[in-house]
Amino acid sequence: MQREWIASEAAPAAIGPYSQAIKVGPWCILSGQIGLDPASGKMVEGGIEAQTRQVLRNLEAVLAAAGGGLADVVSCRVYLMDLGDFQVFNGIYEEAFGATRPARATVQVAGLPLSASVEIEAQAWLGNGAGAA
Repeated sequence: MQREWIASEAAPAAIGPYSQAIKVGPWCILSGQIGLDPASGKMVEGGIEAQTRQVLRNLEAVLAAAGGGLADVVSCRVYLMDLGDFQVFNGIYEEAFGATRPARATVQVAGLPLSASVEIEAQAWLGNGAGAA
């Protein structure tokens, strides 16, 4: 199976030996995104709310480079530093995904890169009308 490496300048560059995403057939597997501003390379300020919004913008940018959008996401893994942030995170997540409601796992972790509050990785199916709501 042929792999296509996906990269977007509208999302932060990888901070390690990995790709922003890899497309294999109709699947797009996205690496975890944290709340880095792609322009400055720094973590956005404003806590869990600002970081969650930035993570979702970063995921959208990578998906757009692959020819898709958030509506194509079928599964997410969410890593939170503090499950006490879950309600705030969940409200923003629901705004972003609306009725598409991808499958999801959410766990609290001991640490994330660059002291991030949240990280999200995703899998998207780009086989049928990618980007359609």
